[in-house]
Amino acid sequence: MSPLQSELNRLYFIRPPSRANGDVQASSLIAADGRVRAMVLELARPTDWNTLGAVWRGVQTDLRLPAPAIAVSGIDGHQLWFSLAEPVGAADARIFLEALCVRYLGAVDPWRIGVLPSFDARAPTQAQHARLVPALQAENGRWSAFVSADLASIFTDEPWLDLEPAPEAQARLLSRLECIAPAAFQAILEQIRPAAAGLAIAQVAPGANGRSDNGDDSAKNQLAGSAAPAAPAKCLEPKRFLMDVLNDPTVALHLRMDAAKALLPYV
Repeated sequence: MSPLQSELNRLYFIRPPSRANGDVQASSLIAADGRVRAMVLELARPTDWNTLGAVWRGVQTDLRLPAPAIAVSGIDGHQLWFSLAEPVGAADARIFLEALCVRYLGAVDPWRIGVLPSFDARAPTQAQHARLVPALQAENGRWSAFVSADLASIFTDEPWLDLEPAPEAQARLLSRLECIAPAAFQAILEQIRPAAAGLAIAQVAPGANGRSDNGDDSAKNQLAGSAAPAAPAKCLEPKRFLMDVLNDPTVALHLRMDAAKALLPYV
C-alpha cells in the first residue's frame, strides 16, 4: 500500500477501498449502513478561499477542532475535508456541516455551498458522498488535489491542477492532520440537536478556562454561544417546528439555514 493510500485510509475510509479498473471507488467513504468518517464542505460557483478559509480557521480557533484538509475540486471550488476518528451516521455528519454553514457562511448564497454526504429527497435513506481526492476529472481533464493552507489562495481563479499531483507530496500533507475525537464531535452535536424535550438548542456555561475536565466544553460553548433563559411557553410550538426543519436531512439546505437563523432569538 502506498503512503497516500495509507493516509486516506487513516483519515477518511470506512473500510479498505474497492478497486475497479485500477481506480479507488467513492463507496469506500460510506458504509452500507450510511456511516461515514469523511465530511466535506465545498464552496464553489465561483470558488472563494477567503470565505471558506474563515471556516478553516474558525473550527480550529473557535471550536478547538483539528484542522481539516484543504482541497481544490478540479472543477470550480475549494473543499474542506473533515476526518472523524470513529464513523457516524450520514445525517449527523450533515447536521455538523450545516451548523458550520449557519455560523460561518450565512451571507453566502446556499446554492454555492456543497455539503457531503448528501441525501436525495426521493431516497432519504441513501446518501451520496464526495469524489475522492486526488483524482482526474472527466469533465475537463484536470486534477483535484489536496493543497496547503498557504497555497490555497492561489487556486482561486483556477481550482485545479493541470497535471497529476505527486502522490508523495499529497501523503505528506495528509500526514500532518488529525481526526476529530468522538467526544469532541458528540459535544458539538449536543448543542445543535434538539434538547430532550425537542424545544431548544442545549447550552453549556463555560468554566473558568472555557473547558471541562475532558476538554470538550470549549467546542460546545463556542458553537452554541452563552447560555440564555428558556423562551416563554407560547413559543414552544414554533420552536419545535423550526427544530424539526433544522434537523431534517431531507429538507433543502437553504431552508434549514433559514430555520437556524429564525431560532437564534430563542437560544
